[in-house]
Amino acid sequence: MGSGHYFWAIFYFASLCSASLANNAKINFREKEKKVLDQILGAGKYDARIRPSGINGTGPAIVRINLFVRSIMTISDIKMEYSVQLTFREQWTDERLKFDDIQGRLKYLTLTEANRVWMPDLFFSNEKEGHFHNIIMPNVYIRIFPNGSVLYSIRISLTLACPMNLKLYPLDRQICSLRMASYGWTTNDLVFLWKEGDPVQVVKNLHLPRFTLEKFLTDYCNSKTNTGEYSCLKVDLLFKREFSYYLIQIYIPCCMLVIVSWVSFWLDQGAVPARVSLGVTTLLTMATQTSGINASLPPVSYTKAIDVWTGVCLTFVFGALLEFALVNYASRSGSNKSNMHKENMKKKRRDLEQASLDAASDLLDTDSNATFAMASQFQRGGGQQKPLVRHPGDPLALEKRLQCEVHMQAPKRPNCCKTWLSKFPTRQCSRSKRIDVISRITFPLVFALFNLVYWSTYLFREEEDETF
Repeated sequence: MGSGHYFWAIFYFASLCSASLANNAKINFREKEKKVLDQILGAGKYDARIRPSGINGTGPAIVRINLFVRSIMTISDIKMEYSVQLTFREQWTDERLKFDDIQGRLKYLTLTEANRVWMPDLFFSNEKEGHFHNIIMPNVYIRIFPNGSVLYSIRISLTLACPMNLKLYPLDRQICSLRMASYGWTTNDLVFLWKEGDPVQVVKNLHLPRFTLEKFLTDYCNSKTNTGEYSCLKVDLLFKREFSYYLIQIYIPCCMLVIVSWVSFWLDQGAVPARVSLGVTTLLTMATQTSGINASLPPVSYTKAIDVWTGVCLTFVFGALLEFALVNYASRSGSNKSNMHKENMKKKRRDLEQASLDAASDLLDTDSNATFAMASQFQRGGGQQKPLVRHPGDPLALEKRLQCEVHMQAPKRPNCCKTWLSKFPTRQCSRSKRIDVISRITFPLVFALFNLVYWSTYLFREEEDETF
């Protein structure tokens, strides 16, 4: 009997263990989740219109925010906006949503309907456009943890306003903000805080076409209005504009156009069609380049760095065209003066020839009268001849003496500039050539000086802005 009772006891214990294991194996945790959700979110048990209580049942509800920046698509200078795609997460505690985790087997509950629980009334204050992602399913979930903690996560795309200061464009840095605030709940009811640790994360290898994301900073931006103070968070994204694109597309072509306009200084002053065509072509090309640059920028009331560059380059090209006009005028003026000088010389030569003929005829008449007088005197003087002397007031002797006068000038100290310019003829017709030669030196020197001042000024200001 003792052994029989022992056998039945062992059999009964084994049956209980197998039944227990069978029951555990048949537990459906999805059914448990449904029961828990029905229990905590059932009718009359949870009201999504009422905000959760704060710490110890009093004070505002604390909502912690963190972001994951997936991509930054475009940064528009004209519209002063940028587009970003991010995963937005909120986390808060709602004591009404606590549940039994079945000895740690139920880690959290998942919802896809945000209207089932209370949600913070957060909005993006500098948003222009935005949309959710619904491919293939809505990219949103809500997790409810056993301690009543709620995690809300959603993927959204936003187009946000980004006011820009373009004074240093294209050597500038821009700060674009992402602002989040409560729309209706004041700080007495709702407070937003950044999640501790790493509240903002950016995807690795983030590539932008014309910018580089240097860094980002998180801060608070609470605002006070007539209806109260509202909690606000912001993250500032610091973008640096890539200068290599603008160097290749704007600065180098403008320099080339200015240098090409100087080719006219080396062309002959008589090549009017070539010099005019070159000057007009470079001027129109430079104007087209300037208008194309301005078309990609918003109309602002201040002067940008690129405006200074294109304005000076346009001035140099226009100055080269005006220089040819001056050369042409000087050439024609010198030619007219040369023709007038030739006419005057011919007239003076004719007057001198006429004066010489008159003087010669007067001399012949005087000599004949003197011969007759000498003969008469000789006859009356008994054949004795008196010497013939010309008086100092004789006009023929005075004219010859004036022609032989030499005007001496005191030697002057040599000047290097005048010595260099003296290599070129000083006649009126060569002034145009001298203008071309001076322009060949002056224009490049002034342009090089402008480049030195320009790059020193704006690069130094860029460093100051970076330090700030």
